[in-house]
Amino acid sequence: MNSNHFEITAEDKNARTGILHTKSGDIETPAFMPVATLGDIKTLPSWDLRELGVQLFISNIYHLHLRPGEELIKNLGGLHSFMDWDKPIATDSGGFQVYSLAARRIVQDDGILFSSHIDGSPLRFTPEKVLDIQMALGSDVMMPLDECVGYPIGKGYAKEATQRTNKWAYRAANYFKTADYQGLLFGIIQGSTYTDLRIEAAREIADIGFDGYAIGGLVVGESNEQTWEVLNSTIPCLPRDYPRYTMGFGKVGDILKGVMKGIDLFDCVIPTRNARTGAFYTREGKINIINSRFKDDPLPISEECRCPTCQHYSRAYIRHLFNSNEILAKYLATVHNIFFYMQLMKDIRKHIKNGTIEEWSGKILNRYKGGFDV
Repeated sequence: MNSNHFEITAEDKNARTGILHTKSGDIETPAFMPVATLGDIKTLPSWDLRELGVQLFISNIYHLHLRPGEELIKNLGGLHSFMDWDKPIATDSGGFQVYSLAARRIVQDDGILFSSHIDGSPLRFTPEKVLDIQMALGSDVMMPLDECVGYPIGKGYAKEATQRTNKWAYRAANYFKTADYQGLLFGIIQGSTYTDLRIEAAREIADIGFDGYAIGGLVVGESNEQTWEVLNSTIPCLPRDYPRYTMGFGKVGDILKGVMKGIDLFDCVIPTRNARTGAFYTREGKINIINSRFKDDPLPISEECRCPTCQHYSRAYIRHLFNSNEILAKYLATVHNIFFYMQLMKDIRKHIKNGTIEEWSGKILNRYKGGFDV
C-alpha cells in the first residue's frame, strides 16, 4: 500500500485539498459522504445524487449482508450496477454495529458474533469475512473490522478493544495483500477518550500501512471537549501524505474544525435523517419548517440557495407537505440538505486554495451562532 492514490493539491496551514484516486473515479477532498445504509440515500435516486454534486457515499455491510446479501448484489454486477452509480462507493466494516447493536453481539478475539436484528439468525464477522463482503460488493474504499466502544467505558476494556482492533487490522492488511482487488483499504484508530491509547493505536496502525486512516469511535456519547482532545492528539500521529477520515462527523462546525486540522473525509446521517423530520440547513442557520411561523411564509427555504427545492417551492408549501405527512416533503428536504452539504464542501475547497479558509470559516460559524446545530 502506498500514497500514489492520494495527492495534496493545496494547503492553507493544516487545511488541505487533495485528489483521492479510486478505481471508480477521483474524489476531490475535503469531501462529505452521505450515508447510504442499505445502498440508497433515502428518498433520492442516483440521477439526483449526480445532479446535486455527490462524489461518493458510504454503505453499511452489516445491513447489506443481511439483505439482499452480497452474493445477489455481486451476481447483478456489484453495488455500483445494482443501484445505478458509476462513481466511488465507500463501505464500513460493521464495527459500528458492535456499539449500536450491543445487545445482539458477542465480541471474541477472532471476530464478532451477531444475532440478526431482522430474524435473530446468527452471523459471524471476521477481519477476512468483512473484506470478502466488501470486495463482493465492489467497494472502492473499504474499512477493516474494528470494535467501536461507546462512552463511558473503563480504560481497561477500552485498551482491550483497541488491541483487538489493531490485531484485526494486521489480519485485514495481510489478507488484502493476497487479494487481486483494486480497492483501497483504510485503517481505523480506536481508543475511546484515552489519548494515550489513541496515540499508541495511531502509531501502530500507521506502521501496518494502509491506503488511508480513519478515526473511529467518536461522537458516541462523549463531550465535545473530549472529542477534540482525542483528535488533537491523534491527527499529528497520522501520515501526512495519506487521506484522513473522521467517522460519523456531520455537524457543520465539526466539519469546519476538522478541515482546519487536516481532515479530508467526513460522513454522517445528519443531513438526510434530519431532513425527514423537517430540519433544513442553510447559510443563515438551521430551520425547523414545522414551526408555525412558516405557515404563510412565501420565501424559499433560503434565498441564497440554488437547489431545486429553493428554486421552486415556498416555506409555506413545504410546511404544508410535512404537516400533511406527504412523501414529497421528505424528498424536497433531502434534496436541499444534500445540496447544502455538497456546496459547503465545494466552498471549503475553494477557500483552502485561496488561502482564506480560516477567515471564511470564522465568519460562517459566527453567522450560525444561536441558529445552527454546529
